[in-house]
Amino acid sequence: QMQLVETGGGLVQAGGSLRLSCAASGPGFYTYTMGWFRQAPGKEREFVSAINRDYITQFADSVKGRFTISRDNAENTVYLQMNALKPEDTAVYYCAAQYHGTWSRARDYAYWGQGTQVTVSS
Repeated sequence: QMQLVETGGGLVQAGGSLRLSCAASGPGFYTYTMGWFRQAPGKEREFVSAINRDYITQFADSVKGRFTISRDNAENTVYLQMNALKPEDTAVYYCAAQYHGTWSRARDYAYWGQGTQVTVSS
């Protein structure tokens, strides 16, 4: 069993930056692929980024070149650095963990955090 807690959300102006953190508790963190998803009001949850145990990363086209993902296995934490934020990045951001599956598919993730709100003003 793994528990995930996201922090770092907030209100930022367009063009600004935020760094989200996801602290995990439970065994075997380093073995999991960690993903970030987001959900805007009235929209489906969408994939943002993921990083696996070998530090291989994947990004949605909408955030490529602006967002980076990293993990610290010693601290059981995964980060999402978000730069050049746009109003369309406004959403609740969720951290998730999967042991295997398709990284961009939400249903393949076994554990989820409660989410953190990111609001980008224009």
